Amino acid sequence: MKKLVCRCWAAAAVLAPALAWAQAPADSPTVAGRQGKLLLTGGVSSIDGAAGGGLTPWAVIAGPGTQGQWGVTAHLSRLKTQDYGLTTYGAALGWDDRWEVSLARQNFDAGVVVPGTTLKLDIAGLKLRVAGEAILDADTWMPQVAVGLEYKHLEPGAAVGGVLDAVGAKRHGVDAYVSATKLFLAQGVLVNGTLRATRANQNGLLGFGSAEHHHYRFRPEVSVAWLLRRDLAVGAEYRAKPNNLAFAGSAFREDAWRDVFMVWAPSKHASFTLAYVELGHVVGQNNQRGAYASLQLAY
Repeated sequence: MKKLVCRCWAAAAVLAPALAWAQAPADSPTVAGRQGKLLLTGGVSSIDGAAGGGLTPWAVIAGPGTQGQWGVTAHLSRLKTQDYGLTTYGAALGWDDRWEVSLARQNFDAGVVVPGTTLKLDIAGLKLRVAGEAILDADTWMPQVAVGLEYKHLEPGAAVGGVLDAVGAKRHGVDAYVSATKLFLAQGVLVNGTLRATRANQNGLLGFGSAEHHHYRFRPEVSVAWLLRRDLAVGAEYRAKPNNLAFAGSAFREDAWRDVFMVWAPSKHASFTLAYVELGHVVGQNNQRGAYASLQLAY
């Protein structure tokens, strides 16, 4: 898996978003002769690489393609709090507005705890849209529903790796999730709910599970967005997380993540995201909050 991820970075170190779902009207602009999806009706690439919000996946498929079409996306993001920094880049491939494959790399600067240490987390994702339509129409109120898997592999370095071994945390794990998304287009409101089964500590940056808590736990994730105009949206997200390492001391306590965001899409090929993020307690440092920025392109 590690070799596969590295090869993909060599081939796909570009920047881009996952911006949509709905099939465009017959008179809408085309992309290289193709019908595309509506501008800014889906969100952006998450930090784990899947299409959706910045913190959580939605029941959307990456890329501007619709039925019978391919779409390619990628992203580059940076989060900076008082004590930590997280850089994320990734790429995703969507097919037939139904299947999605994604890859992402997270580099977490943990130098405030262990000088010179960067935690590296590789993520490979697979998503399948199984039912429903995201945009509300006269035919159905049912949301678009997708299921997904995310395989995560951590390279913690020797110092952090020793700590994780001591508390029984693994270096790799798999998250499973189901997402439901609905856009009320007339009101300009999007709502998403995700239920994740996970053993990840701080999304996997501190390994998976522990000697005391090695079972999967279900945690909710919620997103709401308002389309202020065709190319501009604002919203908020909440992502609950397990607390597997709390037994090892207060330094390992884990809090839910929250953000408020603004997304501007000058075209269906590019978007820019700015967000205020609250991560809570992260490895001995309290009240971690800061700014998030993401540049994204798509084709």
